[in-house]
Amino acid sequence: RLDVWRATTDNDDGAEWLTGISSAELWRKYGLHRMRHRLDGVEIDDDALTVRTRVAPAAWEFGLATVYRWTSDGNRLKLTVSVSPEGEWTVPLPRLGVRFGLDASADRVRWYGGGPGEGYPDTKAASQLGRWESTVDGLQTPYLRPQENGARADVRWAELGGLRIEGDPEFFLTARRWTTEQLDAATHLTDLTPGETVWVNLDHAVHGIGTGSCGPGVLPQYQLHARPAEFSFVFSEIS
Repeated sequence: RLDVWRATTDNDDGAEWLTGISSAELWRKYGLHRMRHRLDGVEIDDDALTVRTRVAPAAWEFGLATVYRWTSDGNRLKLTVSVSPEGEWTVPLPRLGVRFGLDASADRVRWYGGGPGEGYPDTKAASQLGRWESTVDGLQTPYLRPQENGARADVRWAELGGLRIEGDPEFFLTARRWTTEQLDAATHLTDLTPGETVWVNLDHAVHGIGTGSCGPGVLPQYQLHARPAEFSFVFSEIS
């Protein structure tokens, strides 16, 4: 389902000596860390399953009207996600994409996109486009304080376990053995215990990283503002 939250980074949290409210404080103030998903309708026709929802924080008037449309050609399953902001959004989104879980046996990751290391909109200059391979654990960047990390940018396709994912347009890929909420709550790396699920984020867009822990925040061109978006993923079994 749609996911807009990320574990806040040191830069999102800002520094005590910096003036103004930090991105993390804004996100939590407006409840982006606990978005609610309301089912508004389900439609089934000859070739598609369409699910209409509203994703929004509690007690606020703004939200995201989200439509999931599933189609299949018999061998491949296509998901198209359409997002339309509602109300007045005065805060950027941490991320915009979908999240789902795979069995822990999906340990190997292959992808065609940016690598070998992590990359975000404003930190991916060193990423090289190519074919890459890693374990799920190898995707993680072990920052001293647990926080958002490990995204691979500009991904065209990815394979995790026996699942192949193709994106249109390219996407940011994240996979880890704990949820975003567990990562966000951890204060030390030892707080993170691998579970029985590999949690995968396929992001159409993500908010930049910036330098908010010691200087300016995210530059305007790397901020993720709520606006209409449509993106698709095709899922197939690796034979």
